[in-house]
Amino acid sequence: MNIELQAKSLEKSAQIIIPEGGIRKKLKQVEKEGRPLIVKLGFDPTAPDLHLGHAVVLKKLKEFQDFGHKIIVIIGDFTAQIGDPTGKNKSRPPLSSEQVAVNSQTYLNQLSKVLDLSKVEVRFNSKWFNEMRLAEMIKLMSQHTLAQILERKDFQNRYNNGVPISLHELVYPILQGHDSVMIDADIEIGGADQLLNCLVGGYMQEVKGKVAQTVICMPLLAGTDGKDKMSKSQGNYIGLNEDVNDVFGKVMSIPDSLLKNYVELTTDFSDEEKSALVSRLESGENPMTIKKLVASNIVKQYHGAEQAEAAENFFYNQVQNRSLDAKQYAEVAFDSLGFDSPKVGLVDLCHALTPDNSKSAIRKLIEAGAVSIGEEKVVDIVAQVDVIDGLKLKIGKRGFFEIRK
Repeated sequence: MNIELQAKSLEKSAQIIIPEGGIRKKLKQVEKEGRPLIVKLGFDPTAPDLHLGHAVVLKKLKEFQDFGHKIIVIIGDFTAQIGDPTGKNKSRPPLSSEQVAVNSQTYLNQLSKVLDLSKVEVRFNSKWFNEMRLAEMIKLMSQHTLAQILERKDFQNRYNNGVPISLHELVYPILQGHDSVMIDADIEIGGADQLLNCLVGGYMQEVKGKVAQTVICMPLLAGTDGKDKMSKSQGNYIGLNEDVNDVFGKVMSIPDSLLKNYVELTTDFSDEEKSALVSRLESGENPMTIKKLVASNIVKQYHGAEQAEAAENFFYNQVQNRSLDAKQYAEVAFDSLGFDSPKVGLVDLCHALTPDNSKSAIRKLIEAGAVSIGEEKVVDIVAQVDVIDGLKLKIGKRGFFEIRK
């Protein structure tokens, strides 16, 4: 494929490209040099699960890989032990080396769901940072001003609102930028919230007399709550390795307002198919119909067509089919729930069965009539339950449990 067509394809769906036309310039540069682009993606293994938000970036990386370019994934095993600013209002807590090692391996395993790992070079940034002397680190820091680092909006907000900013957080963008210097990156890809960190990388390359990398920032995927970006820490994520029934159900639960965004960013439908689905939405078609297509497509991408069909059938039986006989109840041993007495508060029992739900969230479900014992709805938040063998509970739309004693 010629440079113009390749650049047009790679620019598609990107939210930010700096400098403008940077992809074309890089493609022309490496064509003259007779080599592929070096495309960088950095991950700090701060949590063991990759989710659909990560996949937005990974898919763009896969496009570069399909065009024959060299992909280098930087695992930030050093920086994860320092703590990156979260983009919210406080520092992300640092991890132990043991946690980082476990999360790193899990990340690599999950990357194979999108990328061909046989064609990916994986580098760990502890290789160069563990060998760096203090004098060298201070020299790196001397290349930047506080004003440059405070350009990051979350730093500005925290500073203006009197929220403490630790010095190590200010160093973080410099460390990420140094990764680009070490691998001679031509392109760095990240989410839109990583813009400053990626730009620092290009600046540091220029300080070293190198050509600055082009920065590509992909849109941030909103989480299932429809408020914040998808994040493990926010609990609003859909994991690539999650149970397929949970993936399907979570997609079905997203606010209708997010559906167009999910069609564009999470599916692998063709451009024509995506446009058709958006048109159907805008013409007033029931959003649930489109959600089913999106949910099935997502499960198919990461788990296969057979699993996608099974997940859709499971959703129908568990959520849409009103017959209790069609439901699949998860058997739970009463002894595993940690209660001393068979008489248990309903809120406590539901929380033990669905620990991801807070007790306040469970109270709201009960008051909304979304909790049933057998076939009877229970709306009393102080209700006590006499737990007997075979007791069946429904919690929310998809939680069906049978307690065994």
